[in-house]
Amino acid sequence: MIAIHKNKSTDLFHYRWIEYCDKNNIPYKLVNCYDNDIIQQLKGCSVLMWHYHQASPTDIVMAKSLLFSLEQSGMKVFPDFNTAWHFDDKVAQKYLLEALEIDLVPTWVFYDKKTAYEWIESTSFPKVFKLKGGAGSQNVQLAKTKQEAKSLANKAFGKGFPAYDGWGSVKERFRKWRLGKTDLFDVAKGFIRLANPPRYAKVMGNEMNYLYFQEFIANNDSDIRIVVVKDKAFGIKRMNREDDFRASGSGFILYDKEAIDERFVKAAFEINKKLKAQCIAYDFVMNENKKPLLIEISFGFANGGYDACVGYWDEQMNWYEGTFNPYEWMVDLMRR
Repeated sequence: MIAIHKNKSTDLFHYRWIEYCDKNNIPYKLVNCYDNDIIQQLKGCSVLMWHYHQASPTDIVMAKSLLFSLEQSGMKVFPDFNTAWHFDDKVAQKYLLEALEIDLVPTWVFYDKKTAYEWIESTSFPKVFKLKGGAGSQNVQLAKTKQEAKSLANKAFGKGFPAYDGWGSVKERFRKWRLGKTDLFDVAKGFIRLANPPRYAKVMGNEMNYLYFQEFIANNDSDIRIVVVKDKAFGIKRMNREDDFRASGSGFILYDKEAIDERFVKAAFEINKKLKAQCIAYDFVMNENKKPLLIEISFGFANGGYDACVGYWDEQMNWYEGTFNPYEWMVDLMRR
């Protein structure tokens, strides 16, 4: 029996899993992972599937603890430890990907201001500054000069950065409104959140005592996201925002097979084998030598952005034209 945690958001995977189980008479049980008696609710189930979210204050507190405890007890879970221990933590991903000798965009992390200042004086700019959490290019900015980098260092080792960038959110909502991708009510919500940040940001507190930079890889007007679900992969090309280097969350997406260099697909399959992961979205850019470099990884993604994909690859790089449902693949993976 498969247990599925039922979330409210339709951006998450659970309702796709439920549709597939209903359609194919696959036994499942809806559970509430937030309940104190969740362990008892899972009696008789061999699998728990839960698409938890990085911006859910409750998920931040307890999702990994529950899932990995169940996995240690012998239960199959989605996502499992290999797939998700590093979720929404770019610092953890740096160490993991470097340890596995994966071609990562050069990344630096510092834990004291003196060492950070010494590096800033010796390196070239621009560099990409990030906080360890955040999606859709949230908490990402370009440090163009040494002085800008030192200012970020002072804040990182001072009062820190809020997990929610209020003004950045307002600007992003306004950008989407100008493009017709949201309404004025959404823009107004952004202004309200300047005074009352979302609860997840209050749970996380300020990000401080570390400084994270990545190399700025020039001459990329986009990034490539390849999603691997065990032995299948699909992808999208995300174009940068206008007059901006950031692609994630831009809303400008190309789905054509010809838009995706297959070197990215091959690289994603190779990395996924090293990670031994169930499902990972891999974000890449191309360096000046036409070599794919990994930016970051995530087990979760907003499912609606991938419904327009025109086909997928298998591990032998065979292409299968047409619509497909990767959420079915996730359920089938857990039933093996």
